[in-house]
Amino acid sequence: FEASLVCTALKAIMMLTLRVQNLSRCGRRGPSAQPSRRVVRVVCHGHGHGHGHGHGHGQTSTAVLTEKDKGFIAEMRKVAMKLHTKEQAPKEGGKEAPKQQGPWTPTLPGYLRFLTESKAVYDTFERLVLHSDDYAALRNTGLERAQALADDVAWYEKTYNLKAPELLEDGPGRTYCRLLEKLAREDPPAFICHYYNFYFAHTAGGRMIGNKVGGMLLDGHTLGFYQWPAGDVNELLERVRKSINVMAESWSPDAKAHCLDETEASFKFSGVILRCITEAA
Repeated sequence: FEASLVCTALKAIMMLTLRVQNLSRCGRRGPSAQPSRRVVRVVCHGHGHGHGHGHGHGQTSTAVLTEKDKGFIAEMRKVAMKLHTKEQAPKEGGKEAPKQQGPWTPTLPGYLRFLTESKAVYDTFERLVLHSDDYAALRNTGLERAQALADDVAWYEKTYNLKAPELLEDGPGRTYCRLLEKLAREDPPAFICHYYNFYFAHTAGGRMIGNKVGGMLLDGHTLGFYQWPAGDVNELLERVRKSINVMAESWSPDAKAHCLDETEASFKFSGVILRCITEAA
């Protein structure tokens, strides 16, 4: 799809303000309810790496350096900030802001597709991490999302009488999964870039989207996808940052540069999956 749409979707992953105009509240839809569309105007104010949003890479409020300010993680954050616009990140943004694409309209079937496509990607990440010693440090981090998504999809199907869509081989989820499998085997630095951006974005900008869309479509129900029972999510993120910093210590300068170069691609694949939220039945 058009580059401007990709940019809009990517912006929404990290930080997003949903402005709802002239919408009336409805009661909870039961199993017999039909999917509906609600118009939401999206005003994007930031991609998330700065100011305490998306990826958990915001500015620190004290002089104490945390993992996000040290080592290779700090370089990853810097590169990501360059992909922001000046509007999103006045000090570090390097992109021109795209024109507003109009209303962003989440739907019940579209959100279910987003959850289903996302589950395929998290299933793949977690299987690859589990089966390769190269990524042993990323096992059992508490950030795992596959089981929570499985539970959410089952709840969604029962509550709204919708069946989770079959994933297409050329759809966003399976396309991304094939890339991840290849990178995990052949290109660990690039795989780590995708892991880092996919998981970390979900804890901030992704969670904001979940809260807003859930409030509009699910009558305030909070999906397990947006809960981390393993502990404080900031502490979980900090441990993963440290693990990635340790892993990157053994990489050559070229491998590190290659990892950083993969950042924009990781945003693109996430953005395509996010776009599913607006699909009609």
